[in-house]
Amino acid sequence: MKELVVFDLDGTLAQSKSAIDEEMSGLLYSLLTVVKVAIISGGAWPQFEQQVLAELPGAKKLERLFILPTCGTQFYEYNGKWNKLYAEDFTADEKKKITDALNSVVNTLGYKAAHLWGDAIEDRGSQITFSALGQEAPLEEKKKWDPDFAKRQKMKTLLDSMIPEFSVNLGGTTSVDITKPGIDKAYGIHKLRSILHIPIDKMLFAGDAIFPGGNDYPAREAGVDCIKVRDPDETKRVIETIIACYAR
Repeated sequence: MKELVVFDLDGTLAQSKSAIDEEMSGLLYSLLTVVKVAIISGGAWPQFEQQVLAELPGAKKLERLFILPTCGTQFYEYNGKWNKLYAEDFTADEKKKITDALNSVVNTLGYKAAHLWGDAIEDRGSQITFSALGQEAPLEEKKKWDPDFAKRQKMKTLLDSMIPEFSVNLGGTTSVDITKPGIDKAYGIHKLRSILHIPIDKMLFAGDAIFPGGNDYPAREAGVDCIKVRDPDETKRVIETIIACYAR
């Protein structure tokens, strides 16, 4: 039996930049009664607060929940309140180099949007995230922009050659996430192993971007047993199955 179940957030537990729904909230809370749970996402800490923590039905069992924002470059645990254990933040020069590269690639590929909902480039401290239509773009608009990841694969190819000293991964519906080298969801998985003392073969990961270049793929490369889900509804069925297995 697994000791830790790890989830991606956007596209896995919730629609992009949206809160988990009531059914997902109940299922996650029930899951915490039988196994430890971690969530790793490209989102910053406030996104987790709004999308997940504010929607949970109570504080019991939260000591069994672990939050890893910005693809594992930060780690939060609960001891009566949420505490940050570490953050792998960029320097000012690193941020400028990444931002300049993103702007160059967007202009080269002609991806500059005619209308933005919020900033296209967000500084998350330990991660720089590009969102093609802006951080607050409506979900229906985002779904139409790059449904097959083809546009962002082109961005990744160019960025890999321009800033090879950083890790470039694709996530969400319009996002490109850039972190320090070697710091991705595999890094988060290894942090979970070392901090929680849980072997990787005792972990299970569920995400919607488990493919080469996807920001969930490093979890598979780290050796975790993975389940690729289409959307939050499929994740709910996975959680129900896990709970049923532990109830036997």
